[in-house]
Amino acid sequence: MGKNLICPECGYGIKEYKNPFPTVDIIIECETPDGGKGIVLIFRKKEPRMWAIPGGFVDYGETLEDAAVREAFEETSLKVELIRQFHSYSDPARDSRQHDISMVFIAKAKGIPEAADDAERIGLFNKNNLPDELAFDHTIILNDYFKKRY
Repeated sequence: MGKNLICPECGYGIKEYKNPFPTVDIIIECETPDGGKGIVLIFRKKEPRMWAIPGGFVDYGETLEDAAVREAFEETSLKVELIRQFHSYSDPARDSRQHDISMVFIAKAKGIPEAADDAERIGLFNKNNLPDELAFDHTIILNDYFKKRY
């Protein structure tokens, strides 16, 4: 998908390509000092203002793994240990703002998550108390996670 342009130097037609944006989402399995356990979700400061899996865009020159660790820390203040890549999600309609492709990771962390960066609030959830509506395709992702993980 792209549009045809004319090269100003040679006058020939050239094609401008538009590519999806690479993102990461991190399902953080967390244990708090008081014995609480669950996965970390953030409530987004920006639209869509909904509960979501922590994550974000991969920076140029950054690996997916480094982006996952960075985004997890930026939004939850947790230092995570990546367990594995879980699955990639690429439906062009998964984000109404643009076409994103997300690599989802599963990670572990210990400590008390604190909302930071794009997160207004933060919480620990399990498959029985997930928010009714999640941002993007995160309901699909978490349904897949709970089916395969437990």
